[in-house]
Order: sequence, then C-alpha cells, then structure tokens
Amino acid sequence: MIVRIYTKEGCPHCEAALRYLDQEGIQYRQIDVHQVSGAQEEVMKLSGGACQVPVIVRDGEVEIGYRGGS
Repeated sequence: MIVRIYTKEGCPHCEAALRYLDQEGIQYRQIDVHQVSGAQEEVMKLSGGACQVPVIVRDGEVEIGYRGGS
C-alpha cells in the first residue's frame, strides 16, 4: 500500500517526514495542499478540523504532524 502524505512548500516538518519515508524506502504519494484542488478540505476531514501538515495516511491510520520515526 502506498502512503499518502499531505504537505505544503517550505514546511520543515513535511520535509523531515519526506526524508524519513525516502530513507525507509516507503512508497508514498505526496499531495501539496496548495497545489492540489480539494486537498485542504481532505486534510481538514482527516484531522478532525485541524489545518496542519504534514498529514500522513498509512494503512488506514492518520498521523497529524511529524514527530520523527514511526
């Protein structure tokens, strides 16, 4: 299964999460909330109303923010 990660340009937490996924060889689909139509609304639904990135969706689990590792 491919992980979805919602990001925005210039976000250091997003960049750290992407580096982690790359280092671990985890396949992902990056979705920029400012570039993809409807992505901001999707993040709001996934996070229960919070407008925060990154939001990582893996195996049906939603992780809001990035705290390093997993």
